[in-house]
Amino acid sequence: MPNPIAFAMLAIWPLVTVALFRRFEAERALILSLLVGYLFLPEVPAVFDLPLFPPLNKHNLPALSAFVCCLWMYGVRGSVLPESVAGKVLLLTFVLSPIATVATNGDPVLYGQVGLPALGLKDMVALTLQQFLLILPFLLARQFLTQGGAQRELLIAFMVGGLVYSVLMLIEIRLSPQLNLWVYGYYQHYFGQSIRGGGYRPVVFLYHGLWVAFFTMTAVVSAFALWRMDARTNRSGFLLAALYLSAILVLAKSLGALIFAVALVPCVLLLSRVMQIKVAILIGALAVSYPILKGADLVPQDRLLQQAASIDPERAASLQFRFDNENILLDRAYRKPVFGWGSWGRNHILDPVSGNILTVTDGRWIIVIGVYGWVGFLAEFGLLLLPLLLLWRETTVAHEGDISPFIAPLSLLLAVNIFDMLPNATLTPLTWLIAGCLMGYAEALKAARMKSGNMRALRWQSIL
Repeated sequence: MPNPIAFAMLAIWPLVTVALFRRFEAERALILSLLVGYLFLPEVPAVFDLPLFPPLNKHNLPALSAFVCCLWMYGVRGSVLPESVAGKVLLLTFVLSPIATVATNGDPVLYGQVGLPALGLKDMVALTLQQFLLILPFLLARQFLTQGGAQRELLIAFMVGGLVYSVLMLIEIRLSPQLNLWVYGYYQHYFGQSIRGGGYRPVVFLYHGLWVAFFTMTAVVSAFALWRMDARTNRSGFLLAALYLSAILVLAKSLGALIFAVALVPCVLLLSRVMQIKVAILIGALAVSYPILKGADLVPQDRLLQQAASIDPERAASLQFRFDNENILLDRAYRKPVFGWGSWGRNHILDPVSGNILTVTDGRWIIVIGVYGWVGFLAEFGLLLLPLLLLWRETTVAHEGDISPFIAPLSLLLAVNIFDMLPNATLTPLTWLIAGCLMGYAEALKAARMKSGNMRALRWQSIL
């Protein structure tokens, strides 16, 4: 169980956020409050569980604190909702769909001698608030991270965060994952899953070693992007950081994150900005289409298992386990396909005697479909994919020199994060931070285009 230090860290984080906003500009304070909170605050089960309120933890408490600070210091900047109709519909559906989920789950779920409660008004309030807290980084980034300078700050923060975290990672690679136990008094995941390749993969203060490796990959891509695109400083430092972080990523022992880095780094170094955004859209579209193809039984599972077995039989067994659970959970989800089963583990299969959960939800997509149905899935993944589509629309009519070079690597990072949510539940505040940043920039590009068009029209009218 978490020790007093864990709860103290959560309790003082609003004060840390206030200090950051008083010390730095809004852009840097927002990035630091969410990034540092994500990297160093304790994981679940260290939460503040208040009545009629979703648990406050490292994933939503920093965002809530930043939201209050922004509201207090800067007020509301423009519309809270996205400007596009699709954005408004997706955002409102994302936040409000739990109302329909609760309304369609008014009966208890029974498994032999075990029962799960029906959903009621308090669940409706708690789930809606949970969705609102989850989307706060997106809303804040859309308001405050719309300029190219803010996007550069975001990439630098990822790189520096990776460099700082690498020291802690090296400690755990050598001694085994112990930092969370030493500092917060508990181990946040199954220790056996940190043993890989005759050594250890670091976990530090995140949920799992895969999360650490994915963040390291983000830092690697950010460093290479800054090395190519940033002309303000001596770029050799960025190259050294990129190479060092690449070595750390190899030591993190995560094949998935390593494959992502091998795929993205050449894109960042060789492709144009517009082409990088197109690649990002392709990756994101493939990720969103997978659950649809899976539901239609069009995913070639046997062929994928054979290819995995040719690389590593252990990984093939892991993939088989994932596929088996996905099939069971999809069958369960089809009983309530529109709005899902809601909370309390109603989307799982339970042992009828002991009440133990028999299924495992690894991928974020299967979690969302089971809890909030296909409506919730399309709202969440559509909201993540929409900024890439809006950016592509705007970049096709703008001169490449007028486009910030930093949105291209951020687009690739967002797309890969969406893709990684197929095998893993790696939806973090940083995911929403990138998505909101890109959404705000796409809307700024559109506003500039519309203003330019209006100015040209006025000039023609004055000539005529």
